[in-house]
Amino acid sequence: MIDNYFGANLIDKNTIKVALFSSVQKNDSAPINLIINDERVVKLEIKKQVFLNGISMYTCFFNEGFKLGNSYKVSIENYGVAPLSVIEALDFPSFDDDYYYPNDDLGVTYTTEKTTFKIWAPLASKVEVLIRKDFDSKYEGHYLKREDKGVFSLTLDGDYEGYHYIYSVTNNEISAFTTDPYGKASVANGKENVIIDFSKTKIDMHEDKLPTYKSYLDTIIYELNVRDYTIDEHTNIENKGKYLGLTETGKVTKCGHKAGIDHIEELGVTHVQILPMYDFKTIDELHPLDSYNWGYDPQQYFVPEGSYSSDPNDPYARIIECKKMIAAFHEKGIKVNMDVVYNHVYEGLYSAFEKVVPGYYFRKRKDGTLCNGTGCGNDVDSERPMVRKLITDCCKFWTEEYGIDGLRFDLMGILDVKTILRVNKICREIKPDFMVYGEGWDMNTELKSDKKASILNSFKMEDIAFFNDTYRDTLKGPNGTDKLKSGGYFTGNPSYVEGFKFVFLSSSVNFVYPARFINAAQSVNYVECHDNFTLFDKVSSIYGKDEEKKVLDIIKQINGTILLSFGIPFFHAGQEVGLTKYYEDNTYNMGDKYNKFRWDTLDARFDMVTYLKSMIYFRKNIFKINEENPEKIGKMNTFSITDGELLSAKIKSLDNKEYIICFNPTDVRKTVILDDYYLLVCGQAGYLKGSDVRIKTLPIEPHCIAVYLKEEI
Repeated sequence: MIDNYFGANLIDKNTIKVALFSSVQKNDSAPINLIINDERVVKLEIKKQVFLNGISMYTCFFNEGFKLGNSYKVSIENYGVAPLSVIEALDFPSFDDDYYYPNDDLGVTYTTEKTTFKIWAPLASKVEVLIRKDFDSKYEGHYLKREDKGVFSLTLDGDYEGYHYIYSVTNNEISAFTTDPYGKASVANGKENVIIDFSKTKIDMHEDKLPTYKSYLDTIIYELNVRDYTIDEHTNIENKGKYLGLTETGKVTKCGHKAGIDHIEELGVTHVQILPMYDFKTIDELHPLDSYNWGYDPQQYFVPEGSYSSDPNDPYARIIECKKMIAAFHEKGIKVNMDVVYNHVYEGLYSAFEKVVPGYYFRKRKDGTLCNGTGCGNDVDSERPMVRKLITDCCKFWTEEYGIDGLRFDLMGILDVKTILRVNKICREIKPDFMVYGEGWDMNTELKSDKKASILNSFKMEDIAFFNDTYRDTLKGPNGTDKLKSGGYFTGNPSYVEGFKFVFLSSSVNFVYPARFINAAQSVNYVECHDNFTLFDKVSSIYGKDEEKKVLDIIKQINGTILLSFGIPFFHAGQEVGLTKYYEDNTYNMGDKYNKFRWDTLDARFDMVTYLKSMIYFRKNIFKINEENPEKIGKMNTFSITDGELLSAKIKSLDNKEYIICFNPTDVRKTVILDDYYLLVCGQAGYLKGSDVRIKTLPIEPHCIAVYLKEEI
């Protein structure tokens, strides 16, 4: 019958519901049967039936009880056979307890003698692994055996190093080919996973060259993208757009200034934050220059991105080259924070997660539709124990295997507090000064507000830091395309002066406004990151493109302020010299023109590099304000305002020195008159090492910071 359809869903361990649509009503005597593993047929007891507008609904009882892992089909005489959907089992009260798998051996475990495959697929009736020696070979299939907790396992004797593999997973009688959610090596574009010997990827990660930091406040973060930082033609970096480009030392710009990793070392930052370097989807790794993407579209969480490697089809190349990049930073004493995107994946419904355990990994609304707080249509459901385990397993793997030193969580407010705290605990057990921080925006997802890892719950996450958007907007003005010309304290709006006091003290002190954080180490002080307007574009939109000198002076002033503020200083690559993105903000797929680090601009504005370098030195070595306790911070500071615009902060540092910092956000010189003589230590040129300028009357140039030290006589 062409107008005949029926489907069957599991409701609980003994109940299924059958929906039959047909112009011909089922004969009352026709049984509804359950076919188990294509071997046994059992007549179901019909407990209830309802008829509505041509649809017949039958509630059926199965006395033996359903067991996940079996193949179930439902048949009705004259209407055919339909698979039984068991997805509803995911919401059974005991499911997470019954199927949580605690062991650390998911994925592939390789030795020269044998290889073991393990995949968690609790709803599946069968799982087959398809392996082949190389692209030119045919697949060889092997069925895995279902074990406890919904794990399927297979051990093959022999040496399978280099073999490609994919899975065929059968859920609800539908088989789907998929990569391994725990796959750790891959060919180009994530088409197949590869069995490798990780002992062959071991290199010296130079962990012994790394300092240990007692507090997040001892750190200075510099955000970059592998491709953006090395692709520009104005350097002699050879491996442009690649991991290896960031390992090259002795590289210079056209004017002979340090480029690449040497420039980062020259600045003196403590950490680099690298935009996603796990495998992401929307770049063709075999033709990487034909497209562009930052990588916030995850595909394989445990595999490094192939477009940054010298040979995407060589699974060893991307792993070793990624490690070499991290090791190169370590050798220079610079730690590496990894930008991670666990809040969503690329096309969730077609991902490995959905193919292996349909309906499990992504958060749903009460009406059953997928949550879309990320804007990507598939918010990851981090509260589910095996999702939380995947996230924590992945973070642990990158920390242990690749030696990363911190994690920056994209859209962290989508995830739950317990998951973030668990990641922090596990990673700090490996590295005690490991950093965990992220975007704490309060996302509109189906998660109770008190469980979100958002900035609103900072008091529940004492050791976690958050991007402080209030700091950003107070200094440079409100964020957003419609507010591009709206200023902040340093960009023409002195009414922000009280707010500036608040953020200057890390937003953790009950001063002017209620505290946002419970300690200063929770505040990531930033004004620019990869997906905002650059500081140059924001400031020049306010003052006009013909006011370049003023714009650059303001950028220097804001950059210096970040280093003088209580909290964690954060800079985006290019911020030091005022790079433009041509007045675009979220340039995630707009190409090299909008995103690359322009080394010719660095040549033209090298005085700005000298300024930032000197202020970083001052922050790290001279200016002792790395205090976390809000009460103590409040007692260290007093403020005064001149002419309603110029703010002076008197600070008693941790080494008992008295500083006065004067912030002049105006177009005219200001003067502050003091009772005592002070030594000028920072001015328009930055930190003035060996300064002997001692004055009572303090001239503060337009759009400038001046720092004065009271000397004991």
